Amino acid sequence: MENALDELRRLAAHAENRRTDTGIPRVAMVQGEIPEHALAAVYEPMINLILQGSKSMTVGEKTLHYDPATYFIMSVDLPAVGAVHPASSGEPYLAVSLTLDPGIIAALLCDTTDAATGRGVPSTQTEAFNVAAVTPELMDAWVRMLRLMERPGEIPVLAPAYEREILYRVLQGPQGCMLRQLATPGSALARISSAIQRIRSEYAKPLRIAALAEQVAMSESAFHRHFKSATALSPLQYQKQLRLLQARQILSTPGTSVTAAALDVGYESPTQFTREYARAFGLPPSQDAARMIAGRRRVGIS
Repeated sequence: MENALDELRRLAAHAENRRTDTGIPRVAMVQGEIPEHALAAVYEPMINLILQGSKSMTVGEKTLHYDPATYFIMSVDLPAVGAVHPASSGEPYLAVSLTLDPGIIAALLCDTTDAATGRGVPSTQTEAFNVAAVTPELMDAWVRMLRLMERPGEIPVLAPAYEREILYRVLQGPQGCMLRQLATPGSALARISSAIQRIRSEYAKPLRIAALAEQVAMSESAFHRHFKSATALSPLQYQKQLRLLQARQILSTPGTSVTAAALDVGYESPTQFTREYARAFGLPPSQDAARMIAGRRRVGIS
């Protein structure tokens, strides 16, 4: 796999220290030092492949570490804190990602046999993020996908096939159940994902657990259980993380007041907001905002 990894590094070498479009639908790349606040965010469902260096992702109290030997998969929107590290030899962090489209996964499942993708195997898992070992077949599919950056005219024809191959290889792996559940209407994970979308769209409003449970046709106790299993957070903790992350993005803009940010994300008490913000990010809002703005300037992000 080392030759494939070397080629992927070459193909992605012009990535910037922020999400960099490749010209291929749903495929992005990133390289180098990334501002810490940019790594604390709500991440979309994705497959993330490290090409150089390593990364950690923390959701709630669960932290996962991965490097070029493993890939990370997340099947619902999750508020997470990331940290990237260069390779031991000093080369900068480098990674590529594929945003997941449930419709494409569902179509792929319709076109494959149960034995090929693990369908039909009973699973009570609602976990929505984990890591798995990279296989030579998955690596080869990524190489073919990124080669399209050098042949952009072929992207409309070949990218859909290579995307399906990447998804197919993941479906065959130990975390394939995440993709199957995400693309299966009525599965516990699909229903939790529906509730998450509502929480995200109404994060500044009071959280009504009973309404969410009714929306996804679960009892309140079952909803709590499946939500925590999927996200490593309770619904209230999830909403709090959304509010704090959104406030942090607001405060990264120079001139924004702490009180205005607190009220904008749904806090009624700026004092409570300041306390919870400092607990989450290690500094009071005003000091953290100054640190973020200085960090953006240091790495050349306006």
